[in-house]
Amino acid sequence: MKTGKKAIFFAAAAAVAIALSGCSADAGASGGDSASGDQPYIALVSKGFQHQFWQAVKTGAESKAKELGVKVTFEGPAAETEIDSQLQMLQAAIDKKPDAIGYAALDPEACIPLMDAAKAASIPVVQFDAGCNSDYPLSIAKTDSLGAGALAADKMAELIGEKGEVAIVGHSQINSTGVERRDGFVDQMKSAYPDITIVDIQYGDGDHLKSADIAKAMIAAHPNLKGIYGTNEGSAIGVVNAVGELGLKAGDITIVGFDSGQAQIDAIDSGLMAGAITQNPIGIGEATVQAAFDAINGKTPEKVIDTGYFWYDKTNMTDPEIAAVLYK
Repeated sequence: MKTGKKAIFFAAAAAVAIALSGCSADAGASGGDSASGDQPYIALVSKGFQHQFWQAVKTGAESKAKELGVKVTFEGPAAETEIDSQLQMLQAAIDKKPDAIGYAALDPEACIPLMDAAKAASIPVVQFDAGCNSDYPLSIAKTDSLGAGALAADKMAELIGEKGEVAIVGHSQINSTGVERRDGFVDQMKSAYPDITIVDIQYGDGDHLKSADIAKAMIAAHPNLKGIYGTNEGSAIGVVNAVGELGLKAGDITIVGFDSGQAQIDAIDSGLMAGAITQNPIGIGEATVQAAFDAINGKTPEKVIDTGYFWYDKTNMTDPEIAAVLYK
């Protein structure tokens, strides 16, 4: 464990120790707003808040909550690098004693002490998008990121004629989505496309400005580069912006993205981006709230809830199945 990660881990452990030392005898009775007979309360702590992806997850969660008659809150840090901020949000959620918690882990190790705290407080935890390395959570609603990364590789290979140099602008080398979307792409390229070389992998933390700088440096360092894969919304838009800022034309660099959002849809319409993998963020939000509701009512939710993924480009964006999972 790196020094920075140790500090985060021990900070989380200290927060848990303080919280547990101050717990009263009724700490094990979850309930939040429902303790007074109100509707059940589910606290959702996301990996982020600003990206359109997380807003779509929030929309799905709120829609399902209305259907089931439960209250939800949804919060996340401003940036997906703010692990300590997210841990504070999770601690605050535990302190509210909700009926259940939904959590998407930025760091799979740093969250472990807080899962222990939720267990001590008898608050069921379900997960979404990315999990914590704890045995306590009951389920996770997520995309098969390895499969999605492999599909991105297949599409990139097809688009560049199955030969040449490509690069990856990733959003994280810590949380599971970043690791799996990268590894799915890399493994598929190595196993299926021997004439394609991945010449560089760098990480922009899902920030479009940082990702743009990385992409510009990659293009300068590799004049024969044929394609770049961006592993999330911010990464992909960063690559698109880099190509535009360099004055390159549509098709000079084949860009394959991940997630949706208006900026990526516009880039595909203009030809700067070839296409992208979309998840089903509304479905992730709905499935998370349903799993939490089931846990509150004594039902065991499915351990892994696969919410699906799709390739979209100019040819199919208006197809009903695809249009339903694109968020703007």
